[in-house]
Amino acid sequence: MCDNNQPLAYIQRTRRYYKKLGYGKPYDWAQYKDTPFTTLAKPVSSCTVAIVTTAAPYQSDKGEQGPGAAYNSAAKFFDVYSMDTCDLPDLRISHIAIDRDHTTAEDLGSYFPLKALKRAASENLIGSVATRFYGLPTNRSKRTTIEKDSQRLLGLCIEDHVDIALLVPNCPVCHQSVALAARTLEAEGIVTVIMGCAKDIIEHVGVPRFLFSDFPLGNAAGKPNDHECQFDTLHMALELSASATRARTTVHSDYKWSEDQSWKEDYSNPDKLTETEIQQRRKAFDSAKNIAKNIQTSK
Repeated sequence: MCDNNQPLAYIQRTRRYYKKLGYGKPYDWAQYKDTPFTTLAKPVSSCTVAIVTTAAPYQSDKGEQGPGAAYNSAAKFFDVYSMDTCDLPDLRISHIAIDRDHTTAEDLGSYFPLKALKRAASENLIGSVATRFYGLPTNRSKRTTIEKDSQRLLGLCIEDHVDIALLVPNCPVCHQSVALAARTLEAEGIVTVIMGCAKDIIEHVGVPRFLFSDFPLGNAAGKPNDHECQFDTLHMALELSASATRARTTVHSDYKWSEDQSWKEDYSNPDKLTETEIQQRRKAFDSAKNIAKNIQTSK
């Protein structure tokens, strides 16, 4: 049983979960001794700020992707993309292992803080919202994330003269992907802040700045339908971009998901699954992997 007053240990939990499903060697999470760090060279109020998301653009021909949808590997994306920030996009996280028992991804603002960022611009808290936001794939291959995806993201940020990048992950592997990308951006002089919910993964990798919200996965930008929480979370991230004086700076949001913290006990907990449920999940996971593999090989 975990201590529900402490952040959920996702590395340990997922290792136990996949071992119970019958998979062998546990996943080797990235870890670094040294972490790049760039000091913000001008006031946040003069900066161009961009969002990096792991959410996927909605694809009408790829099955159910709406609130509460089951894992849908057909809706995954495998290359960095960019889209205009003029209008709110239709982004979904049905393809990602968010916490489906305690949240539904019904509110875009809980995982994609563009509305809050535009409010920050209107209140002169930032100089401007970048003309584009960027999608970063959820990739278990660390080499692909570092050598391909992060380099593509860096190029886009340079093109758009980004001063601060806010990286917002959803699932456990998303957290590793954005951590690796943040390290790449920071090493090239772009200040980064990760807004996330998997504290152990982010700190295991080692990043410049991390704003931790102790919420179920899929809500790194704030509580659903709570616009003040979302704006406050965004504001904390912006403040962290300037206030951090060294790498590996973590700030904890004071917001609570609820007084009941049992969601931590429920997430991917193998002790709560029957043998039939374990076999069903193994079958579904293998099927999803095959779908994703076929999409990649057909490119």
